[in-house]
Amino acid sequence: MYEHGTMKINAAGHIEIGGVDTVKLAHQYGTPLFVYDTALIKERAKAFKSAFEEEHVAFQVAYASKAFSCIAMYQLAKSLDLSIDVVSGGELYTALKAGVEPEKIHFHGNNKSIEELTMAIDAKIGCIVADNFYELELLQQIASKHGTVVQILLRLTPGVEAHTHEFISTGQEDSKFGFDLASGQATEAVRIALDSKQLKLLGVHSHIGSQIFETDGFVLAIEKVFDQLKPWRETLGFVPEVLNFGGGFGIRYIEGDTPLAPNVYVKEIIKETKKHVQALGWEMPEIWIEPGRSLVGDAGTTLYSIGSTKDIPNVRRYLSVDGGMSDNIRPALYDAKYEGALANRATDPIEDQFAIAGKCCESGDMLIWDLPLPQVKPGDLLAMFCTGAYGYSMANNYNRIPRPAVVFVEDGSSQLIIKRETYQDLINLDQPYKMQEVVSFEN
Repeated sequence: MYEHGTMKINAAGHIEIGGVDTVKLAHQYGTPLFVYDTALIKERAKAFKSAFEEEHVAFQVAYASKAFSCIAMYQLAKSLDLSIDVVSGGELYTALKAGVEPEKIHFHGNNKSIEELTMAIDAKIGCIVADNFYELELLQQIASKHGTVVQILLRLTPGVEAHTHEFISTGQEDSKFGFDLASGQATEAVRIALDSKQLKLLGVHSHIGSQIFETDGFVLAIEKVFDQLKPWRETLGFVPEVLNFGGGFGIRYIEGDTPLAPNVYVKEIIKETKKHVQALGWEMPEIWIEPGRSLVGDAGTTLYSIGSTKDIPNVRRYLSVDGGMSDNIRPALYDAKYEGALANRATDPIEDQFAIAGKCCESGDMLIWDLPLPQVKPGDLLAMFCTGAYGYSMANNYNRIPRPAVVFVEDGSSQLIIKRETYQDLINLDQPYKMQEVVSFEN
């Protein structure tokens, strides 16, 4: 069994996280259940921040909250002195309700609405990452109407393709995100921002993808950004105060995944930035990064109860659980791979391979195809590891399945941070159909 963070097997042969027996968690809160190891989240946040502090570089570590957002998660991030990266009005609203300081919020997104931008400007958030020319125009209009100046970064697409799944690569030239460097769009965006009385251009942003296991892509992206910064200084007089190199730092999902330690990514980014800055004789800018998955991904474990089984002789053995693509759509969406184990019989000998099926009415609702397990019976508890990023945040109500509960665990205690949805919750927004009287028209 893959053990990480505070996860271990206790004397009862049960998986334990944060000093809490997962069998007891399942009994108390039900299943499916997301369990977050907050000690591991704190450890990761500290590792990213310490790497900057050791290099004596001004920085912001912003939690990319699309990975997992709720009131308690934003409050935890705030307690760790992290900035917050949001990508929608809903995430912004939740962060503000959680008490996050507006000046520590960065707003991303390729199609922010007028309402969302107005909300961000009214709240006086720290920075808006402008993604396109339409957004620059909207920002100037709204800022002028409010009589204020908006701090922005310009998101660039540096033309770097990270070694990752094609659907989560975002830094390549052909992308819906950002201003393209090669075509001159980025140069025009810089000119617009510098000429505007309503915009304060702090710097630039780039993000090359997700689940990245090496630093080469970051080094190349930094090189391409500086290839543009030099002529921008000469022709436009622009020197950035902030360079944001995004996130995408990988985690281990399955055997063979080889993520680097947080400090390795950070130190290489700083080293490469310093090299270019010193060559140009500039002041060292503030460096921002945006870890999301690498803060919460492997801190999360999903607990499922096993129900029906199906044996197809000489073909496959299926185990069905009480969740599936309604709480983790990544296997269906990305062909994402996971590992798991029996939480209530973690020390029993492995006897066979099983395919873990979800309960949704879709043949593609498969969580794990070949999972080694002991002989399994209905009612056993399955732990699926490293589900903390993009599990609950992408959860849905397909087949009218309520979304799971979420708990934080640490030092032998658990705290419910998101209640389990009820059937009543599912219909709270529904409105009844009203029959209209049929009027007959005759010639």
